[in-house]
Amino acid sequence: MPVSELLHTNLMASIEAKQQLIADGANTQVFTQAAQKVLTCYRHGGRLYIAGNGGSAADAQHLAAEFVCRLTRDRAPLPAEALTVDSSILTAIGNDYGYDHIFARQVEGKMTQQDIFLGISTSGHSPNILHALDSCRKKGIPSILFSGRDGGPAAQKADYCIIAPGSATSTIQEVHIVLAHTLCEYVEQSLFQQ
Repeated sequence: MPVSELLHTNLMASIEAKQQLIADGANTQVFTQAAQKVLTCYRHGGRLYIAGNGGSAADAQHLAAEFVCRLTRDRAPLPAEALTVDSSILTAIGNDYGYDHIFARQVEGKMTQQDIFLGISTSGHSPNILHALDSCRKKGIPSILFSGRDGGPAAQKADYCIIAPGSATSTIQEVHIVLAHTLCEYVEQSLFQQ
């Protein structure tokens, strides 16, 4: 397949997934509730903690950077942390307790009920995200999941699950970035007037 045709195919898949999300009122309502919860978290002095694997780990870092630095306007920094970046913590937990617990141990050690957790898993089957969501439940920490396909078992563990349309992981991740940017922009415009 020529590269121009491949690009066209991928762009059309991305557009179709985003149009499906626009038409999905139930998913939009859950996203709205989740965004309100993040805003409330910040208004009460909480922090956002984000986790994912692979490309979703990069998305976690990307979103944390947008909150701490800025997205659309100059403003005070907002506390956010990707649980994917501290190599000493990740390797210690991975070595001593197993990779499945690299996020749950951090949830248990860093987070309070004032905070909010955002897990990103295109399949909803990532064991370390599942354990992190379990830890949130045990500690009474609100949780959000950005997922894909049917949301997997993680959809039942998160307080708010937004499922990105699309069959390809890459398409799901593209929708996740739109969700992440929208979340950050909503919090910015709500907390910081122009």
